[in-house]
Amino acid sequence: MTGLRIPPEASGGAGGGRPPGLTLPEERAAEFADEAGAPALPRPAAGSKFGAAGWLRWGWRQLTSMRTALILLFLLAVGSVPGSLLPQDGGNPAAVAQNYAAHPALAPILGRLSLFNVFGAPWFAAIYLLLFLSLVGCVLPRTVRMALSARQPPPRAPRHLDRLPLSVSYRTALAPEQALESAAGLLSGRRFRVRAEAGWVAAEKGYLREAGNLLFHIALLAVLVSIGLGGLYGYKANRLLVAGTSFSNTVTALDEFHPGRLVSPGDLQPFSLTLDRFSAAYVTSGALLGQPSSFDAALTYTAAPGGPAHHYTLAVNHPLNVDGVRVFLIGHGYAPEFRVTDGTGHVVFDGAVPFIPVETSGLTSQGAIKVPDANPQQLGFVGVFLPTTVDVGGRLVSEFPAPLKPRVSLISYAGNLGMNTGTPQSVYSLNTAGLHQLAIAPRPLAAGQSMKLPRGLGTLTYLGYRQWISLAITYDPGQLPALLSGIAVLAGLLLSFLVRRRRVFVRARAGAEGETVVDVGGLSRSDAAGGFEDEFSRLAADISGLIVPPAQPPPAQLPRESEGSSAHQRRLGPPQQRSSAVRGRRLRRGDAGLRLRFRLREEAGAGRGQGSGPRAGQRRGPRRAG
Repeated sequence: MTGLRIPPEASGGAGGGRPPGLTLPEERAAEFADEAGAPALPRPAAGSKFGAAGWLRWGWRQLTSMRTALILLFLLAVGSVPGSLLPQDGGNPAAVAQNYAAHPALAPILGRLSLFNVFGAPWFAAIYLLLFLSLVGCVLPRTVRMALSARQPPPRAPRHLDRLPLSVSYRTALAPEQALESAAGLLSGRRFRVRAEAGWVAAEKGYLREAGNLLFHIALLAVLVSIGLGGLYGYKANRLLVAGTSFSNTVTALDEFHPGRLVSPGDLQPFSLTLDRFSAAYVTSGALLGQPSSFDAALTYTAAPGGPAHHYTLAVNHPLNVDGVRVFLIGHGYAPEFRVTDGTGHVVFDGAVPFIPVETSGLTSQGAIKVPDANPQQLGFVGVFLPTTVDVGGRLVSEFPAPLKPRVSLISYAGNLGMNTGTPQSVYSLNTAGLHQLAIAPRPLAAGQSMKLPRGLGTLTYLGYRQWISLAITYDPGQLPALLSGIAVLAGLLLSFLVRRRRVFVRARAGAEGETVVDVGGLSRSDAAGGFEDEFSRLAADISGLIVPPAQPPPAQLPRESEGSSAHQRRLGPPQQRSSAVRGRRLRRGDAGLRLRFRLREEAGAGRGQGSGPRAGQRRGPRRAG
């Protein structure tokens, strides 16, 4: 009420006391606050300053609001898009190098924005941490409230049950206490949580819905904790492995290593792995010509030094799992083998050099060979490897990714490789700043062919090729907890959506004619899909069957002329039960006035049909109303 004026004598001031029963608005607000279970907060005085504590409280409320959580979740999803579209340093460093070579102007800008390492970028970590704080601040208070709600007893029964969405009334000869006891026993047998006091019974069912809400929120927190656990104690690494070579899971043997915050080099699992062979199959005809059909890498591994050797065939999406670490096959290519003899006749290089693919249709690959021990000058070579070589207008290209006609073409350099300056260099490229190109035209070399360098600097022989694979090594201790938490989240959602919270109330009072009036009412707190009306109808009918006693059987012999009225009497029952039946057929459904009718069980076939009823001269006694 607004605009209420209270005279001075009514407000407790000088000149008189307050009239009894008059409550000031401030006191009434305090009453409502006390009833809600929260203390009444004083309103700030006009002109008061919003201090640092107020700003902190306001900022925390904004951060822990559901709106902020949804915004941060959206930003996290948007920020993850570049991590899916662009190659990442932790997953495919060779593709990142190709991106830098193909886009020399754009790639450095993307690198400065950490778009090649999205999930390790500071801005992504900031979004994740803010989302974590927002969800914790939002979920924890709701979890406490839902836990308290799941344990609370049913509320008191309303005084006027006929105002509920569903209600029905009966009359019975039982005492009110007996009627309520019978109703409470029936509801308890139907797995309702029952609260019985003088004159009424309250029952509630569907607390599993609150358990589902509680499970959902706790599982959501568990998902976040599991992700954080993986980020702290997990690690990711990459390794390029040429066929016939091995490596051990140590920091120095890995090409790239991205540890968690609490991971040290001694925490790595001590397994070792050997690539025995690699085979790839490609589509040889049709629209998908040249597309890969299968990749298989035959591995031999040991879980610990000195342990037994195991064999495994590594394929795409079928990782090797050893000691909690998963090893994925993420790429492959060719490694041509060379032998280099310097000007003094010594073999200064003999081995395979991985070349990185620069296009996928024919798997043309580029690489570099560095020979720092050559005399009298250091030697360097850059070139391409073509698995299936064809001449297209005087230009050599590869038309198929399988090694059907492998050739290698190199450009030769001599001078200072700059490998002693302390500046790191890529093994896949050659820094030509201190080198000069030799006067020898590049030509495609087949396996076993050689290229003699001018001025007696030596000879390079192409011996053949081997294949290499790229491995992604991941250890995430929070993966299994995150999976179980995700399943729990879905289970909680299903419980929240499928279980209905519904309440049934029963009141009994003495009627004007000495009988007992029993009122039954019900409502559902969450019944968007409907269905509670049928359940309430069955409950009300069962309650009426308990509290309304069966009618007395009619006399053994009645005049024949009263058979019609006797049959009518049997269908309706005695006057006391008849009133109960008529009243019990009405259900009020909200303010819309929808009325449902109970169909009380009548005597089967009374006065109807032939052949299934009693023999002539016999009469059925009326059955009690169901």
